[in-house]
Amino acid sequence: MDSGDFAAVLSTVREFVREVVVPAEDVIEETDEIPERIRGAAAGMGLFGYTVPEEYGGLGCDAEQDARLAMELGYTTPSFRSMFGTNNGIAGQVLVNFGTERQKAEFLPRMAAGECVASFALTEPEAGSDPSGLRTRAVRDGDDYVIDGHKRFITNADRSDVLMVFARTGEAGPKGISVFAVDTRTPGVTVGPRDKKMGQRGSHTSEIHFDGVRVPASRLIGEVENEGFAAAMRSLAKGRLHIAACCVGLAQRLVDESVRYAASAKQGGTVIGTFQQVQAMIADSQTELMAGRALVLSAARAYDDGTDRRIGPSSAKLFCSEMAGRVADRAVQIHGGSGYMHGVPVERLYRDARLYRIYEGTSEVQKLIIARNLMREVATR
Repeated sequence: MDSGDFAAVLSTVREFVREVVVPAEDVIEETDEIPERIRGAAAGMGLFGYTVPEEYGGLGCDAEQDARLAMELGYTTPSFRSMFGTNNGIAGQVLVNFGTERQKAEFLPRMAAGECVASFALTEPEAGSDPSGLRTRAVRDGDDYVIDGHKRFITNADRSDVLMVFARTGEAGPKGISVFAVDTRTPGVTVGPRDKKMGQRGSHTSEIHFDGVRVPASRLIGEVENEGFAAAMRSLAKGRLHIAACCVGLAQRLVDESVRYAASAKQGGTVIGTFQQVQAMIADSQTELMAGRALVLSAARAYDDGTDRRIGPSSAKLFCSEMAGRVADRAVQIHGGSGYMHGVPVERLYRDARLYRIYEGTSEVQKLIIARNLMREVATR
């Protein structure tokens, strides 16, 4: 996207988040729903397809623009970003990077317009951050594939129109995985009830069961078998940059809440922001926030120019998700007993922050990715 156009989009989103979504956070928390007026406004701003290429009706944001936008989206409840995150991220990127032209034309324009919600159906009971052990299977039967299996923790499954379903078509391990675009209303697809989560209310995950689901061979992404693992890894790598940027936005909100509270709350008649221990916590959080922002933007630029699409995204996701957790913990500590009470933003944000260290690859898996890629670089010199 042109830098001038992007600046306008960024400004609009920033204003909308802070003036419309933030005031609605308590309602979202209580109802576990994003108000339809907010959903409609997000679609009108193009947020359901901001990374979709412009030729398919999206805004065409690159990785750095995605990161800058995610920092603004991350400032409020994660459920706001989540309602269109799968379209722009892990599900949409499967189509953008691996779909045929016909597949892109079928789905991407509707996704960009907010008329179609896509979900990324990878995780299973025995295959999470490492998908190589997945058991969902797709068997060729004439002009179709028949899919049987079970997915869990699938974001937006209850509102999804199309699922990017990863299934085994070949040998065990990562090489035998393919990915299919499956209409959620296809006979044999059963979406379970919403999961009851610790935090991120308003963002929904569910289990999905596939029982003899018949899918046309034309819905095999790329119309090539056994490319699913590559599609998952590339989509997740870009998604990790996005999640890292969301963590930066969350940390900024937590720092703002902490400073605001410390500047007004008193103990013994003294404003707590004058206490050195409180100042130290604020300083630590601000320093980590600035480091995280710089890391994300550097990694995003390297992703865009193709110099690093593995180590950088994992490093950013590892550092920023852990950083956001520490900043959230300090924010609660600065608020004291008030920070432990429902209705106080930092209490909710503390719970929301915890998931960032788990989804799109746990912190432990990010460490493996970073180290293994560094060792591989040495071995190939």
